[in-house]
Amino acid sequence: MYTYSKKGGYFMLRIGVIGAGNRGKDVYANFILKNSDEADIIAVAEPNSIKRDQMIKAHGILPEYVFNSWEEFLEKDKFCDAIILATGDDMHFEPMELAMKKGYDILLEKPMSNRVEECIDIVKMAEKYGVKVMVCHVLRYTPFFSKLKELIDSGVIGEVVDIQHNENIGNFHFAHSFVRGNWRNSDETSPLILQKSCHDLDILSWLLNGNPCKKIASFGNLKYFRKENAPEGSADRCLECKYIDSCIYSPKKIYYNNIGAWPTLVASEIQTEEALTKSLEHNQYGRCVYKCDNNVVDNMVSIIEFENGVNVTFNLCAFTDEVCRTIKVMGTKGEIRGNDAKNHIEVYEFGKGDGRFANGKKTEIIPDVLEGGHGGGDTGLMNDFINLCLGRQEDSRTNPRTSLESHIMAFAAEDSRVNGNVVYMDEYLNRFN
Repeated sequence: MYTYSKKGGYFMLRIGVIGAGNRGKDVYANFILKNSDEADIIAVAEPNSIKRDQMIKAHGILPEYVFNSWEEFLEKDKFCDAIILATGDDMHFEPMELAMKKGYDILLEKPMSNRVEECIDIVKMAEKYGVKVMVCHVLRYTPFFSKLKELIDSGVIGEVVDIQHNENIGNFHFAHSFVRGNWRNSDETSPLILQKSCHDLDILSWLLNGNPCKKIASFGNLKYFRKENAPEGSADRCLECKYIDSCIYSPKKIYYNNIGAWPTLVASEIQTEEALTKSLEHNQYGRCVYKCDNNVVDNMVSIIEFENGVNVTFNLCAFTDEVCRTIKVMGTKGEIRGNDAKNHIEVYEFGKGDGRFANGKKTEIIPDVLEGGHGGGDTGLMNDFINLCLGRQEDSRTNPRTSLESHIMAFAAEDSRVNGNVVYMDEYLNRFN
């Protein structure tokens, strides 16, 4: 089912967007608008009238394909080829189920769901209805992690023994998204390790060729962003606070310097200084970071053993300067070190260098640069989704069955953190059979 394109004057893929937030509107739909001559956004479902109108204007969406909710969108018989589903974490399952029944191909924002049972059911339904579904694990599409996997698979460092992986969230990023923002409270959305780091757990599984996790233990807490750490005499809202110029997390430092870009795109629907001020006077992004209703941890460490015997330590922390991922892969013949923000990889081969102890031969690698967010991962993801829908490939790197492993690991890690136990994956999965 294709339609005449107002872009190129030929038949092309028709896509509807359900959830026109930052990812749905500013990333995925915007990519199609600016970069694809083979796909077109023809429909939107979004309760926020400003975001909805922005989508209508940007993509020339006809009135009959504009909806206030996913329910209205999916009440209609199938009228386009694919859906980008970018609603909140707790609003994925029902529209997914109905969309798959109607035969839509789907790009699903991660996490698949904030409930383990629903993640399992999404996999079963995708396979039952035979639709094409991709989960937005964008790291698999970055040149950085693709090169890392290529190096591991080449055997240059021998057999992998141990991996140290760090998700450096960045102090301001954490304050924006996980203290003030949509993912601040796991009772309403998802635990931090699921929402932020199913990416990381997925990439670890991918680097190890899909080898399953055997057991996991996690530790973490909400250490700093708490009421008792608020400066004396601080206000509940930042614009009224005497510390607005000195506070690390002042909106002046996080939002006013980034009008027209993330994270200000999220903090205000209209990107002017006047509109931003009005937004911060009333919305969640103008609240004191020490006086929010947040409960997700701001630091977490997980120790993971995979079935092939590889051990992994994964550190997830708010208190970093850079927003990046750093990794060290240790093998029997060498080690690899990498920083995705710097787009830099170092390979050390044991015993091939000079000197008294024949230190490692060092090779520095700068992976290809691909434009787009997440180190080019957003670009790779969208191109893959379009190619999948157009039938150029039978599967993707991030189908639901593949993605399920990282989700189960995240749920198990949170279970371990909360209950203080080592979680054996076979026993954990038996709870849901």
